[in-house]
Amino acid sequence: MKRYIPFIKSDPFVAVVRLQGAITTGGRGLDDTGLAPVLHKAFKRGKPAAVALEINCPGGSPVQSSLIAARIRRLSQETDVPVFAFVEDVAASGGYWLACAADEIFVDACSLTGSIGVISAGFGLQDAIERYGVERRVYTAGTSKSMLDPFREEKPEDVARLKGWLDDLHETFIGWVKSRRGAKLADNPDLFTGEVFIGDKGVQQGLADGIAHLVPEMKRRFGDKTQFRRYGQKKSIFQRFGAAVVNDTIASVEDRAAFARFGL
Repeated sequence: MKRYIPFIKSDPFVAVVRLQGAITTGGRGLDDTGLAPVLHKAFKRGKPAAVALEINCPGGSPVQSSLIAARIRRLSQETDVPVFAFVEDVAASGGYWLACAADEIFVDACSLTGSIGVISAGFGLQDAIERYGVERRVYTAGTSKSMLDPFREEKPEDVARLKGWLDDLHETFIGWVKSRRGAKLADNPDLFTGEVFIGDKGVQQGLADGIAHLVPEMKRRFGDKTQFRRYGQKKSIFQRFGAAVVNDTIASVEDRAAFARFGL
């Protein structure tokens, strides 16, 4: 009741947003559309002392990573509320992109951070369809429309074009990290090669500011009476059934594959 009594100061509170899973499109994981209302509430419901991001994310879509991080920065500036990131198992690739939206980043002694790189993976199935006597028929208007068709042999010019796209995305990623971490970053040639660092080694490289956990760190900064309000994505009863069940199953498989890259 204290917060409703005039002239009595309420205890500070920290809004906590959990960013768990791979960053995807189509509503199967973390994406900007799904997180927009959650982040809006976290920053603008009441006057939080800070917004804390609980991050356990192996990466994913670079576009969605950029959109989510930009939204976090925009809301932080609009509300003048600082942002702190707390990494659990992993904040790698797109997960680290999200972490860099915070003013300060903290990790556990066993957390994985980094993987500042870009990857594209697929399969070549041209021999498989030939083995079963299947003929591939593709008709295009435009010489690049069937680029990197998995049922045809790779063309060197297509691979070169893809590599150029990946290099462009990598430079954008590097630029974002440098803009957020600045002089904190170590002068290490391996920093932007996709290398991953554990715990204090990530701190030494300037990828994080220290080893700390959310509740004790926030209470250290804002007082022992600091309260915590959690915000997350909610599903309606209709989203829990039907096609959503299949969608969630696919998302779970994708999540496991993404985390497995880091032995998790």
